[in-house]
Amino acid sequence: MGLKINDLKKGKERKEEPSSLDSILKKEITLFGSSFGSKKKEQFYTELSVLLTSGIRLKDALFLIAESQKKKEDIEFFQKIGDRIVAGDDFSKILKEHKHFTTYEEHSVRIGEESGALERVSKSLAEFYRRKNEQRRNIVNALTYPVILLITALLAVTFMLRFVVPMFQDMFRQNDIDLPIITQSVIGVSNWLGSYGWLILASLLLFIIFQKQLNKRKWYRARKDVFLLKLPLIGSFIKTSNIARFTQAVSLLVSTKVSIVQSIHLAKEMIDFYPLETVLEKVEADIQQGKSLSESLKEHSFFDRKMIALVRVAEETNKTEYVFERLSEQYNQEVLQKSKTFSTILEPFIILVVGIMIGVILIAMYLPMFEIGSVLK
Repeated sequence: MGLKINDLKKGKERKEEPSSLDSILKKEITLFGSSFGSKKKEQFYTELSVLLTSGIRLKDALFLIAESQKKKEDIEFFQKIGDRIVAGDDFSKILKEHKHFTTYEEHSVRIGEESGALERVSKSLAEFYRRKNEQRRNIVNALTYPVILLITALLAVTFMLRFVVPMFQDMFRQNDIDLPIITQSVIGVSNWLGSYGWLILASLLLFIIFQKQLNKRKWYRARKDVFLLKLPLIGSFIKTSNIARFTQAVSLLVSTKVSIVQSIHLAKEMIDFYPLETVLEKVEADIQQGKSLSESLKEHSFFDRKMIALVRVAEETNKTEYVFERLSEQYNQEVLQKSKTFSTILEPFIILVVGIMIGVILIAMYLPMFEIGSVLK
């Protein structure tokens, strides 16, 4: 999005359309050609904070952002929000009515409006989504090459099992020789793949297509996330990235003078990881019953000793905002380091496993060849 400050007058001269505002915002609007995801939110909050810090009023800032859009639906969306601001609606109320904005964002913006620090809240939200997007980029960068390598290797192994092994099988059948157990096993896998390979491929494609719908099911999310958490390397990486997101969310909320129990509740809204969501529900209940945050966190193995110790210090010194900000930086740095380590370890591991698989196939096919050679002699 490129902002055009010279178009400010155009935003000011817009006419109000209060009669059609509610119907427009209640419709299912697809923003930016897809959904209003984390990347677009980072851009939106960044530009909003820049404009508000420059002294531009909220409604004019929204009109400017609308002018910078390329797609018609995006322009209309931000214009309608600006028009509703002109009509007297609160910005937080508008966000609450739209499904692409979370309770976390709505509550943060409402606090910014009430305290007169909306530009600061916008900047904090932009930073939150910047770090979230950075985490996602680190994960993608760490997994891109290993995934390509894995897919290529699987295709190579599948090709050998489906086309190379059957050729040897015909040769063995014609010479009527006894096959070693390893050869029989490989041929069995080849036959099974020939019979059920397309079924497996179709099931995998259907799973990918309906993944988004499955993620809406609580039972599926619970089993999937618990399984991921138990995986070597991957589980630790996912756990750290979610703790980093949690500490950053709490840091932002505490900085806007939100109580710690409300901060935990709202931070939970931003977490899309079932094990952490469950833990935070229990932590919130414990705090409401009179326990301190450090005491409640201590009861759950999800959080490490370092975090619990620093939270205890924060409570004793009344430096909660500062401590959670430092924790957020530390965990984000740890996520970056783990992503590099993960990529470094995964690549040779995949090569080793695939090499062993191909070696086993070759050995299984060539062992009977020695017997064929002796028969021919």
